[in-house]
Amino acid sequence: MGDEDMDVEAVRKQLSVAVSQQLGSMVSLTVLAGSLRGAAYVGLKLRLREFAVAEVTDTERLVEMFCALGGQLQPMEVPPPPSTDSATALKEFIERDKQVMASLHAVIPHSGQEPQSEALEHLVEHVLLRKQEQLDFLLLAQD
Repeated sequence: MGDEDMDVEAVRKQLSVAVSQQLGSMVSLTVLAGSLRGAAYVGLKLRLREFAVAEVTDTERLVEMFCALGGQLQPMEVPPPPSTDSATALKEFIERDKQVMASLHAVIPHSGQEPQSEALEHLVEHVLLRKQEQLDFLLLAQD
């Protein structure tokens, strides 16, 4: 296998981890959007709902790419429910989503330089960009 070829096995392995975590992130964000309490979080809940819709779209696209590469989805672990303290719940989501982003980023070195590789890399980069914007917003909201 040349330097420009996709390491399909490594991509499938890392993407399996990332997709599993992304599924958890999608569920966690949806639950977080519905469970935040307090007047300080009313406006944030509306934005979280927008992010949750984007998470569904990103997750579907990642699953589609993973399956196109011959990956087989593993049973999903349901994330723990958020803390009843809204500030803590938000902080915990942010920390988990940083891990999701790291797992997604770890796919890129194995993607290679062929056309399908470029499509995968651009998809992952798109998801990372959107999630970074989401993270930046949530970090500001946390202050």
